[in-house]
Amino acid sequence: MKKIVTMMLIVAMALSLAVVPAFAEDYTIRIYSNSNSSERVTWLVDAAEKAGFKISLDDNSVISGDTAAVQAANENKDADIIFGLNEVRWSQLVNGTYENLSILDWTPSWADKVGAYKFDGKAYGLVIQNILMLYRNDELGTKGEEVHFEHWADIVNSGYTWYRQGKVGGTTNMNINNAMLYAFTDPTSPAGGISIDGWKTLWAYCANGNNTGDKYGLDPLIRGDVQLSTFYSSSLYGNIEAAEEAGTFENPLHGTLEPENWNLVNIDDGTYYIAEYIGVVDNPSRTEAQTEVVKAFADWFGSAETQIAWSEEFDSYPCNEDAAGELFEEVPAIYAIPNFSLNKVEGTDMTYAEYVGAHASEWTNIMTNLGFYWADNAAAPAEPDWDNLDWATLTQAAPEA
Repeated sequence: MKKIVTMMLIVAMALSLAVVPAFAEDYTIRIYSNSNSSERVTWLVDAAEKAGFKISLDDNSVISGDTAAVQAANENKDADIIFGLNEVRWSQLVNGTYENLSILDWTPSWADKVGAYKFDGKAYGLVIQNILMLYRNDELGTKGEEVHFEHWADIVNSGYTWYRQGKVGGTTNMNINNAMLYAFTDPTSPAGGISIDGWKTLWAYCANGNNTGDKYGLDPLIRGDVQLSTFYSSSLYGNIEAAEEAGTFENPLHGTLEPENWNLVNIDDGTYYIAEYIGVVDNPSRTEAQTEVVKAFADWFGSAETQIAWSEEFDSYPCNEDAAGELFEEVPAIYAIPNFSLNKVEGTDMTYAEYVGAHASEWTNIMTNLGFYWADNAAAPAEPDWDNLDWATLTQAAPEA
């Protein structure tokens, strides 16, 4: 259950504990992020100002998604802070994949509070998020039957109806795919390190799923259009509660922390977690004093007090153990699911998150080239001839028109 913490107290705590260099207001900290809805940007700019920092951060009408955020930071060469993204992208940043982005050596005061969610001395976790499979268990769903799978991909043989997304791209879509493909890793496979059976199964997920036209899968489940669906953990409880209170749905889901007519699908493998991290960019145009301002902001933003306020405002779950302990009496069910992103992939020395990072572009190219995730079911492409595909070509980006 969630503890009751007043927002006035939270914000007061967050703003009072910032240790701000006296000259901080003379430097505008340039931030790039994919966690940049207009509401988040407005809140952070205001909270940072009250804490004594001046920041510049584009909302998602300017920069949308992790790829765009990193590319903009790399091209503009003016970044001080990057936050958001996930382990896949951060492993690239930390390992110097991008020409103009070098992550500064930095250890915040709360570094020992985020468990495994860190790239030691470089980047540290802010928010934990995972991808979820949900089901209705009422008359519009399974009629009381519990749903248990060994793997995420078992949904294709479940006999239930499910929502599926209508495009390849997008962080949430990618994480759904990562979960679906987990059981099919094969480092020897020419098909992007995934067995051919994996791609056949993902095709069946597309072909037999219900693309309702919704960007995400929660609304179709709330409407009762499907029995099973997928959604991300951040804002799940808030969205369920808001839909019920609004009264605009005829058959909404009931109960948040204690579900009534819905539940989590019990999947033996667990699920694919990501954490959003924060790191300080090594910007050669900054003075030493300005770099101290940037570090102070990063330390303030990841602190327990600020993360309590951020998590309360945006219904997220903090990596910071002190913040999580203040917010929750016990770990919510959606964050108690086993995390397979950090499991080692057999036949490699990589975790699954690292394996995803190594093959992500190949997977995107395969799905794009073969036409996965068509938006219009009436115009679905023919299923590929799986025994006669040129994987060396399919794993490459399609030539520009």
